[in-house]
Amino acid sequence: MESFAWQLVKRRTADAQGAVFVSADGTRYRRTGGTGLRAEAAFQQQAATLGYPVPHVLAQGELDDGTFFVDEESLGLQSLHERALALLDGGQVLADQVVDELGEVSARLLSAQAHHPAPGGRSALGEWVEQAGFTSNVFTENPDLDTPRTRAALARATRELAGVPMVWGHLDYGLPNVLPAGVIDWQHHGVVPLGYDVALALEVIPFKGGTKGYTATAVQRRRYLAVLDAAAQAAGSPSVSPYLGAFLLVKSLFFLALMRPADPARADKHQKWQYRRHLALKGIEQYERTGTVDTALFPTLDDFAAGQGDAGRP
Repeated sequence: MESFAWQLVKRRTADAQGAVFVSADGTRYRRTGGTGLRAEAAFQQQAATLGYPVPHVLAQGELDDGTFFVDEESLGLQSLHERALALLDGGQVLADQVVDELGEVSARLLSAQAHHPAPGGRSALGEWVEQAGFTSNVFTENPDLDTPRTRAALARATRELAGVPMVWGHLDYGLPNVLPAGVIDWQHHGVVPLGYDVALALEVIPFKGGTKGYTATAVQRRRYLAVLDAAAQAAGSPSVSPYLGAFLLVKSLFFLALMRPADPARADKHQKWQYRRHLALKGIEQYERTGTVDTALFPTLDDFAAGQGDAGRP
């Protein structure tokens, strides 16, 4: 395996030691990292046996510096994020081809998850809220958000999801981690309510503040959710679209986690933190009022910076 010539793709943001490399012919990926990579490799091997659309682990071991590596079979030469940018054709709306490819992979993942539930119950839901929403960090960095109002919204979400099967999930699912033949980067895996991963793939685009380079239309979002609902029903599970609001409430906290800048002189980071606070507050407000969250109503980062988001500033 080491006969491959490896080229750096990116550093892994969640692992200071980690990086992703690709072989010169684009058919293999190698991921390096710390001890957490062992758990990721083990989970990926387990997920493959359950029918999850994941890369096959071809080799693994220790390097001289003690870091662990995994060689993976490629699932395509471009992520759907990269394909989305390549197919924009001068506009900002996602190509329907990308939405359809996303729907195919997401339906395969959802079906495999539905057929292999994980231990669930109210305790598992509470652990999911903590892990998926990074709530301890969010409330530490934003103590003014740790209010009865926020806690009541999260309690409502867990009650709403009480009957949804718990499954092993990705926790960071989106176009950058989806390739035409499957899903990569399972470092944050954990137990989630069925649908949490896949249902949000298009809904989370606005959290990036308009910097992704593309948007999804309302028609595309509805069509994508219809594909997921059909896949869930075919697997004997409830539709996922009715739980979009509860999922997005937790996701709005996830996007606020680790955002408070340590350096008060970094005006750009301070503004982005305030922007994510604004989106979290909008999510809570919408969920309280309507039981759902419409991310299409979120302002872009530029609009917020221009003053249209002032109502969300502390």
